[in-house]
Amino acid sequence: MPHLPAILEEIAAEMAAAPERGRPADYIPELAAVDPNQFAISVALADGQQFSAGDAATKFSIQSVSKVFTLAIALGRLGDQLWTRVGREPSGLAFNSILQLEHEQGRPRNPFINAGAIVVTDAILAGHAPRELLGELLRFIRTAAEDDDIHINESVARSESETGHRNMALAHFMRAHGNLLNPPEMSLGAYFHQCAVEMTTAQLARAGRFLVNAPGLPHLVSATRVRRINALMMTCGHYDGSGDFAYRVGLPGKSGVGGGILVIAPGRASIAVWSPGLNAQGNSKLGTEAVELLARRTGWSVFG
Repeated sequence: MPHLPAILEEIAAEMAAAPERGRPADYIPELAAVDPNQFAISVALADGQQFSAGDAATKFSIQSVSKVFTLAIALGRLGDQLWTRVGREPSGLAFNSILQLEHEQGRPRNPFINAGAIVVTDAILAGHAPRELLGELLRFIRTAAEDDDIHINESVARSESETGHRNMALAHFMRAHGNLLNPPEMSLGAYFHQCAVEMTTAQLARAGRFLVNAPGLPHLVSATRVRRINALMMTCGHYDGSGDFAYRVGLPGKSGVGGGILVIAPGRASIAVWSPGLNAQGNSKLGTEAVELLARRTGWSVFG
């Protein structure tokens, strides 16, 4: 892709001029204070080259993008046993909805909505102290990114712990149905801290390369698990906006309310984009638009 650096600069310039940027996640005080005028995009190619544009050296809270990494750990540890506790279908509802959870008796629809991610964290927490699990998660991400300068922002984790009442309700509801094995406070504490991992888009794009499934890239999980994670990212990675993202972009991706999105072009590249302003579904508004432009200008799509 000889023109990729120019494409990224063009996209960054277009996003800088965008009049409507969405709104940062105002229900988490630490995220509400983030400047919405920031934008970054990074691409890590399968051949090892990496290119960025915008604020690619600025760290941000990856939030629900962390669910990709905990799912990889969970599938490695539990395999298909995980699916007895969480489903694999799109939800069609908001990421923190309790309606579907009640209808389906405490079994979350997929591992990327909040309830499902809490179950995944609870599952890999079994027999471990939260500190041990978080250490394992950071080692996984640092190994994938080949970068030890990746940490948890304690201020963000504390902000989520103090305001995460809907997540607390989800956890207690699942506990009542026997689908949370640890005390809710313990599982939620680990969950809030995993969401508070901070990375730059350059780091996140490198970390995502284990999902590209190309020769010479990190093989932290099997090729079978990579395919399954990418499939779930395609169908469930953007909550009730997953179908729209698949239609517009044609690539698997996972978003977070910190404004980050990790997108995979299988066999080609890992893409990370960040803009703090969110759309109505809780996904980065400009991030989604930027990845759509990138897919269109590169021709990258799983649909040919």
